[in-house]
Amino acid sequence: MSIPLITINLVVLNGEKYIRHCLDGILNQTYPKELLEFNILDNGSLDNTASIIENAKFKNQNVKFLKWDLIKSKQNLGMWPGQEELLKYSSGKYVLAMAVDVILDRDFIKNAVEVMEKDPRIGALEAKIYKYELSDLRFTIYDLPKDILDTCGFEIFKSRRVANIGHGQKDGPEYNKEKEIFGVEGAAPFFRRGAMEDIRVDGEFCDHDFFWYGDDLDFAWRMNLFGWKQIFAPSVVAWHDRQTTKSLKKNWLDYILRVPVRRQIPIRKRQLDWRNLRWTIIKNDYTINILRDLPIILGREISVFGYAALFEPKVLLEFPNFLRLLPKMIGKRNEIMKKATVKPEDIRRWFN
Repeated sequence: MSIPLITINLVVLNGEKYIRHCLDGILNQTYPKELLEFNILDNGSLDNTASIIENAKFKNQNVKFLKWDLIKSKQNLGMWPGQEELLKYSSGKYVLAMAVDVILDRDFIKNAVEVMEKDPRIGALEAKIYKYELSDLRFTIYDLPKDILDTCGFEIFKSRRVANIGHGQKDGPEYNKEKEIFGVEGAAPFFRRGAMEDIRVDGEFCDHDFFWYGDDLDFAWRMNLFGWKQIFAPSVVAWHDRQTTKSLKKNWLDYILRVPVRRQIPIRKRQLDWRNLRWTIIKNDYTINILRDLPIILGREISVFGYAALFEPKVLLEFPNFLRLLPKMIGKRNEIMKKATVKPEDIRRWFN
């Protein structure tokens, strides 16, 4: 069996506190370096990120990547539009799309390839991703803890609430089984390049109108609609320092208690999170499935609106922008539904 070429694409903005650790994880991969190409997009960083990359040791030591490129953007394209830009420089059979606050286990790529090669209908792979914080890096990146999970991929509920599987939970036997999931999360998804090309709509892999948040859920849902499998593989391991929430919300009290934490997140990010989730549903959800769950969906929407009105009223300032681009989103929905190959009941099985 031939060993495939792999592309690692990293998008970064003002990531100087993470970039060295991220690069170390890439440099120490056990996969043959001559079969790795490495593309970095600097999204207009104003700190020392670009200079750290330019002085990195893979430029002048014995790490023989097939190729590596640093592309500098004068403007912030956003995370997934940035990843789409890097696809222009990519030729691998598989593409690892990385955020800078992720650290890879040594065998990440080797194990991911082994799983993907089992089935040509696997479009994307989700790693078992543990949480870490910079204070954990006292010795080396491989002394990082393997106890509390960050994500094992996306799960979705009848209310259309989306959650990270295992987020904030202690690792256990229930997270050690390889299985199909609703969707891969955006920290370090490992894609089949053919699937990325197949799910393009109007020439785009990701929706550039989203800019930053919710893109991963949007293309994961579309990957389901177009008949691609998404697999959680516990043998593939990474760590992520999530800068939003660190724990799982289980009830209303959890939401109230997290108000001070939420206020530390820039308001623009909270606005995009609210807007883009609803755009994702509009674009990808079958009408019959929405009607079946409509009372549950409306109940959640009323709750979300109430929470925002009480604690985050500035989030609702995004509503005019949501309405302004709504006709465009409906147009994109029409294109997606023309290409969808699975039935509503095949999608409905994921709604818990």
